[in-house]
Amino acid sequence: MTLEAGQPRSLEAEATNRRIRRNWLLSLPAILLLLVGASGPLLIVLVYSFLKPGDFSGVVWEPSFNAWFQILFSRDIFDDTVGLADAHLTIFWRSVRLSLATTLITLLLGLPTAYFIATRSGRQRTFWLFLITIPFWTNLLIRTFAILEMLRNEGIVNNSLMSLGLIAEPIQILYTDTAVLIGMAYVYLPLMVLPLYAAIERLDFRLVEAGYDLYANRLQVFRKVILPIIKPGIVAGSILVFVPSLGAYVTPRVLGGGKNMMIGNFIELQFGQGRNWPLGSSLSILLLLIVMAALLFYVRASSREEPHG
Repeated sequence: MTLEAGQPRSLEAEATNRRIRRNWLLSLPAILLLLVGASGPLLIVLVYSFLKPGDFSGVVWEPSFNAWFQILFSRDIFDDTVGLADAHLTIFWRSVRLSLATTLITLLLGLPTAYFIATRSGRQRTFWLFLITIPFWTNLLIRTFAILEMLRNEGIVNNSLMSLGLIAEPIQILYTDTAVLIGMAYVYLPLMVLPLYAAIERLDFRLVEAGYDLYANRLQVFRKVILPIIKPGIVAGSILVFVPSLGAYVTPRVLGGGKNMMIGNFIELQFGQGRNWPLGSSLSILLLLIVMAALLFYVRASSREEPHG
């Protein structure tokens, strides 16, 4: 259907258009701030990843894909043959492995913790939630050094084991992957507990009682009744733990002693001693893409959830 020539536009439509234009103009400062403050640095990093490294630091403004090539491959300095960058792959694999292990440990510890809190009375629930949020009030570096004091050879863990007669001499825990894993699990545990608590709090326990009335055992009730309802909390908590674990910098640096490097430490190395800003930029963009993929997975998983009445 076409409008006839000279047909006046309705006053309501014109008022709506004016309101939309006014809202966009009012939002313009915030939009510019987001574009400059948030997207601007990312755009600079993206551009740097396609340039050549400078002689001592910085970049040379000549286009190059070498930084992206160096993520997975390396050239022999003598015969220029191409091979896999084993050191880079080792760092990637360690980062993914420790991040997945951290997510699993925090889930195993966070699920019963969140269930315990959600099943308390109102005042007790507030108290336990207060205890869970206390670590957020303390600087991450201080919390990491506290873990370091516990894990060192003369720390609480080794002294306790030796006092109980379980070991004859201190176990070397510090500066190992185990120390990094313990530290990250401690640091990110609250990020798992809070989404799980929010999901369990909405659980209708009459459904659990109905499951027992139908002669289901504990495992069946958990798998058939509780797990489907709290699944969004599990997915959200896993994403919240996995994403920062993958890019962790302070905890692997302090507890790993610089020997157990992860992606975050590797990126910092390229912008510092490595003096290869394009490689550091390409690694940063790669890490960002992995994080975005994880968030996309969360959004798709959440959108597939059926409402529970």
